[in-house]
Amino acid sequence: MIPVTGFVGETVAVLGLGRSGLSAARALRAGGAEVIAWDDGEAGRAAAEAEGFSLRDLSKQGALDAVTWLVTSPGIPHLYPAPHPAIANALRAGVPVDNDIGLFFRSLGQGTWSEMEQPPRVVAITGSNGKSTTSALLHHILTEAGRPAELAGNIGRGVLDLDPPEDGAVIVLELSSYQTELARSLTPDVAVFTNLSPDHLDRHYGMGGYFAAKRRLFAEGGPDRAVIGVDDLEGLFLAGQLVEGAADDRVIRISNAQKLGGPGWTVAARKGFLSEMRKGRQVASIDLRKIAGLPGAHNHQNACAAYAAARALGLGPRDIEKGLHSYPGLPHRSQVIAQRDGVTFVNDSKATNADAAAQALAAFPKVRWICGGLQKEGGLDVLRPHLGHVVKAYVIGREAAAFALQLGDVPQDICGDMETAVARASAEAQPGEVVLLAPAAASFDQYDSFERRGAHFTALVLGETPQAE
Repeated sequence: MIPVTGFVGETVAVLGLGRSGLSAARALRAGGAEVIAWDDGEAGRAAAEAEGFSLRDLSKQGALDAVTWLVTSPGIPHLYPAPHPAIANALRAGVPVDNDIGLFFRSLGQGTWSEMEQPPRVVAITGSNGKSTTSALLHHILTEAGRPAELAGNIGRGVLDLDPPEDGAVIVLELSSYQTELARSLTPDVAVFTNLSPDHLDRHYGMGGYFAAKRRLFAEGGPDRAVIGVDDLEGLFLAGQLVEGAADDRVIRISNAQKLGGPGWTVAARKGFLSEMRKGRQVASIDLRKIAGLPGAHNHQNACAAYAAARALGLGPRDIEKGLHSYPGLPHRSQVIAQRDGVTFVNDSKATNADAAAQALAAFPKVRWICGGLQKEGGLDVLRPHLGHVVKAYVIGREAAAFALQLGDVPQDICGDMETAVARASAEAQPGEVVLLAPAAASFDQYDSFERRGAHFTALVLGETPQAE
């Protein structure tokens, strides 16, 4: 645990008592704060009460009297579409609102850091797609190279549950827009922006608000080095805002779609080859085509981001290349489940929006595509250039028929549920084809998470007893 400093003897309120909320409450108490807590769900309140935390309904008038700070969980709206009543109370009363990420950065560099030869460093990774893979990949590269490293944030452990880092350690954080938007302290040593595509638009009141939430990672104090994907207009703009000149190597531009020029520091992947350039000269090159854990151009962008961050931390190209080749991949993200009679089965349940699904489709030439679910804003237009890869679509979800209508002339089968889709796709697939789960939709119409959806697909493919919820 990383105790939260700066609140000794003060009363701090915690709203939302899931993983991050309970972790924040414990870390605040360990740092000497008096903690009061609230969750709108009975289970959350019971869990906090069992650990000895005092409960108070923070949405009631006067509940925040004598409270110094309000800490809220990332899933609770604080601005759009409307603030939670407790957060609205805090805003009206002038009580600062923060989250566990802000507490982490405000408390991290304490204790024995001044005595360390190499103080720990923090890499924070955000973006619409690829941030989980980039975070896990960077963590893998570091550990394979012998660097002590921890993985936390939106993946792995809660940030305040981490062990205090040792001399020379690296903390790799995956951060969502919900986390970056509210954190009052954001001071990573290296910050990574992968890409931007429409997502969570109701929460951020459109693309401008969504980009602004991501951009805060580079504005609140600013990282020493920034790794920026420049294949989207927003990333290109962000890189331009951060550099002081064309040769400024504090910004590493990355791409999987174009050749990057200029005298600065760039990492690009074209036709399956990663190339690092500095001052107009090639420094290193890696063949990514046969790395099993990183299939497709979208994963080549993830490789570029992790490579650039590792280089910013001082690792050499050969050590990074070894880590890339040994990377096993993340569950539910372009995960190869099985190969049977020449057919490959791939679980990309994390492809919860159209852009992520488009990247998955682009990775394979002949696809039996399992898709559908709770559709997000933005539609499916971004998929259309890649629908030529689809041999047939097998549509699931409670609104499968409406989803299928958007696929135009693509051969399709309205299956409704995962059992039917997997059975039909498996029976019809030919050697050389891929049965791909890449839903282009959220899971919540039939499953409680994308993980549960992917696990159901995997169990059906492997002939195990599935748990569908």
